[in-house]
Amino acid sequence: MTEAVETEGAPRIRYVGGPTAIVEIGGLRLLTDPTFDPPGRYPIGSRALTKTVGPAFGPDEVGPIDAVLLSHDQHPDNLDTLGRELLRCVPLVLSTVAAAHRLGGTVRGLASWDSIDLSRPDGGVMRVTAVPARHGPEGSEHLVGEVTGFVLAGEGLPTVYVSGDNAALDLVRTIVERIGAVDVAVLFAGGARTALLGEAYLTLPSDLAAEAARILGARLVVPLHFEHWAHFTQDATTLRESFARAGLSDRLRIPKPGEWIGR
Repeated sequence: MTEAVETEGAPRIRYVGGPTAIVEIGGLRLLTDPTFDPPGRYPIGSRALTKTVGPAFGPDEVGPIDAVLLSHDQHPDNLDTLGRELLRCVPLVLSTVAAAHRLGGTVRGLASWDSIDLSRPDGGVMRVTAVPARHGPEGSEHLVGEVTGFVLAGEGLPTVYVSGDNAALDLVRTIVERIGAVDVAVLFAGGARTALLGEAYLTLPSDLAAEAARILGARLVVPLHFEHWAHFTQDATTLRESFARAGLSDRLRIPKPGEWIGR
């Protein structure tokens, strides 16, 4: 099945595993939700999440990072022990307001629609805007906690949406209404489910990931967080099938661990 050809000027993305990837864009190096711990059971309250596969490489291979895009800090599949250690070495971490209160250090909390400009080596700027996300069905916020997504934009750059652990298509529509279509969508997919919310999805299942891509108008879609944890109900196969049914196979590029996507 045909996968996407990268859109012109697209960022380079190196997949680490789970929700973690290096994103190079505009001369800057960003890291999404740092998770580098080995496979095992990771407690979360009275429950535990099971990691089935470790990262493609460790923190020592990441290299210099200008900023971390952290969707949230309260779940071990988005920020783990080694990820927390890495945050101490990063000059800037962008996340939720709640995460900034809990983590301190270089973490800057952004409410939805707040922006920060990052200086690019070429003298320009890249604007990072926090956009709304909901980690489950409506009304679940008090159980799952605060999460955020991000939109990256700047003169001469493609517009990139990083969803974080968002399960809500209504919020995707809101983002497009406010910001417009995007060029590249980095979608946290996998249809996560846990006993906390029963049959409800905590992240986009494959069919909704395809619908999100359509709503966003993205020419390139790179999924993250679709494998390596036992609470995911869907995977690369269901992503390919769903994008094919939606007629969007040419936009989808599923990364392999350790692989670089983009020129």
